[in-house]
Amino acid sequence: MFKIFIIEDDKQLVNLLKEHLHKFGYDTKSVEKFDTVRGEFEKFEPHLVLLDVNLPKYDGYYWCRQIRSVSTCPILFISAREGKMDQVMALENGADDYITKPFDYEIVTAKINSHLRRAYGTYASAHNERTTSVEGLILDVERLRLTLNEQEVDLSHTEAKILDELMKKVERVVSRDRLLEKIWDDQAFVDDNTLNVYVTRVRKKLAALSIDDALQTVRGQGYRLAPNWRRM
Repeated sequence: MFKIFIIEDDKQLVNLLKEHLHKFGYDTKSVEKFDTVRGEFEKFEPHLVLLDVNLPKYDGYYWCRQIRSVSTCPILFISAREGKMDQVMALENGADDYITKPFDYEIVTAKINSHLRRAYGTYASAHNERTTSVEGLILDVERLRLTLNEQEVDLSHTEAKILDELMKKVERVVSRDRLLEKIWDDQAFVDDNTLNVYVTRVRKKLAALSIDDALQTVRGQGYRLAPNWRRM
């Protein structure tokens, strides 16, 4: 049975979410104290998190970072804040999706099902435990870690997905649409700027390993990873 952890301070909404999710066989738990969210998360060990932005004590972005430091489980924001930057902030802090309120409970359930399939079910790869390697550069998909010559950097969930796709198709162009399809199920709120932000972040992580100019922009087509570090 999949477990869903709900971090939301609107008790009526929490009860409605629980009632709906229980119909589909999910086990649910809502946060009890908003200053011990990470502890409650670790104790419950959920498969997926529903997380609001506006919360007592600390906001949802803070708790998203805290959860992401110990888990790669899907995190879906549910928020009345519908500005583009709110959604970009959520993704930058490690979220996998962003659903604006008011929402249709059937859509929320469909998104939950989709992310669970990607993480644990039909679309999950090799029990979610694998690495991708190119010319000595090793991406640990499960642990969100990139390593080269005994140096390593930590990645966000989304950065790892982008690198995984580029490394699997090294020296070939990966279209922007393909990267968006790989990362997000629902592209309705995703624009070019969002992907640009993540590509910039990936370049910075590569630079931390002394890899410069390997992630190339192919104008009008997409991106290509050229393994120039093999000459190092």
